[in-house]
Amino acid sequence: MRIDKDLVEKIAHLARLQFNETEKVKIEADLNRILDFMETLNEVDTSMVAPLIYMNDEVNVLRKDEVIQTITHEEGLANAPKKDTDYFRVPKVIEQK
Repeated sequence: MRIDKDLVEKIAHLARLQFNETEKVKIEADLNRILDFMETLNEVDTSMVAPLIYMNDEVNVLRKDEVIQTITHEEGLANAPKKDTDYFRVPKVIEQK
């Protein structure tokens, strides 16, 4: 598959980008070079290579969820424009039929 001027214009339209004629020529050449490189990679025998799923061997490198109290209940309600003793007061948004 080769990239031509029409395909560059279609991609630019879909991405909501505008290019002048010089830029379109450069983009066309760049995209064709990328496709040529991918064709070169397709020539390499990878039948004995396991697929790479992750870039490193780490699994779930996430912090532990810890419940911490940053503000008190009263502090949370302090600046509310409307509040009850324990809750924020907001307009009703669910209609009953």
